[in-house]
Amino acid sequence: MLTLEQVKIKSNAKLSGLHPVVRQAAERLIELSYARGVPIVITQGLRTIAEQDALYAQGRTKPGLIVTNARGGYSNHNFGVAIDFALLLPDGRSVSWDTLRDGDFDRIADWNEVVEEAKKLGFEWGGDWKTFKDLPHLEMTFGLTTAQYRAGQKPTETAMAKAIAKINRKDEVAMTAEEKKRFDALKDTVEALTRELKELQGKASMPIPKWADAAVKAAHQAGLIDTMDGGSMDFYRLITILHRGGLLITRGDK
Repeated sequence: MLTLEQVKIKSNAKLSGLHPVVRQAAERLIELSYARGVPIVITQGLRTIAEQDALYAQGRTKPGLIVTNARGGYSNHNFGVAIDFALLLPDGRSVSWDTLRDGDFDRIADWNEVVEEAKKLGFEWGGDWKTFKDLPHLEMTFGLTTAQYRAGQKPTETAMAKAIAKINRKDEVAMTAEEKKRFDALKDTVEALTRELKELQGKASMPIPKWADAAVKAAHQAGLIDTMDGGSMDFYRLITILHRGGLLITRGDK
């Protein structure tokens, strides 16, 4: 398995030349994506005007498919406030633009996990554009247009401070891939036990034993059962085990 440092090294060349705040956001995106079990590589950062014009010519005056509608000076890449990314495959060399790939087997497309983290950091995603969607593209423009950048305007101190505050947010801690696996396994177990509780509740109905009273109340508050009346001995035993194991969470605790 690739280490975080090995993954980060893959993007160093493309991070050079980015606006310092955008570079910080891109580096944080690599870290957060890795923590979710999705290694990524930054495939494009700062692009010169000449490089942009050459890219614009592709599919028009040069061979190839059209990949951009922006001439030189009309792309946020030209001002160091945009990046493109791809999924880094386990061999550490190959990359993928497969937006449906689920390499960490968490039933969420890896691409969507990266985009989710990027948006939390303050990036705008090219996949949200109404026309000419650019799925690998992320940008952080600080509220300025390419016309304003061409005119020499720079991001304000206020805009940059807001961006940095979002990048350095402390309200969320991403789970590691191993933590996610354990969490998913626990969730599956709880769901299976919930189904079993529903089945047992309707069998061999009997009054609630005193030793199960607290567990039944907790299960009802958590929304696992609809009524506290009637249940089998097996039902009361199982629900008590769940309660003592701390697996019954009330709606107010969620």
